[in-house]
Amino acid sequence: MIQFSLRCSNDHRFDSWFQSSEAYDKLAKAGMISCTICGATSVDKAVMAPRVRPARDAAPAAQPDQPRPTPLAAQATPAEQALAALRQHIEAHSDYVGRDFAREARAIHDGEAPDRAIFGEARPDEARRLLEDGVPIAPLPFLPRRKTN
Repeated sequence: MIQFSLRCSNDHRFDSWFQSSEAYDKLAKAGMISCTICGATSVDKAVMAPRVRPARDAAPAAQPDQPRPTPLAAQATPAEQALAALRQHIEAHSDYVGRDFAREARAIHDGEAPDRAIFGEARPDEARRLLEDGVPIAPLPFLPRRKTN
């Protein structure tokens, strides 16, 4: 396992673990890495210092008085807090239908499925067809949470 410091196109910084450098490259190329704060998929490796573990018998080096980093939640701007609240509201009050979003949205619009709030994933061409057919949809400013392993 390897830990990378990452930075999104909105300059949010966060860390993530990967099986290997090649695994990171594969996931990044597939667009499966997203910012933990805003959901942007344009993510690059940030400059990071290597972690070197001291020898087992070595005494720990004295650390100068450095302030501890604050958690990401404490650094969130009002806009980031609003996006997090929006995400929480959507996830709590609607059903996640995954990659079946286009089919399910069309079924609800046509009256073939019960009327309810849904969210999920759709390809750009699927979303365009839904809009052209008058199905009321809107893009969300974040990606759904899903396991990648």
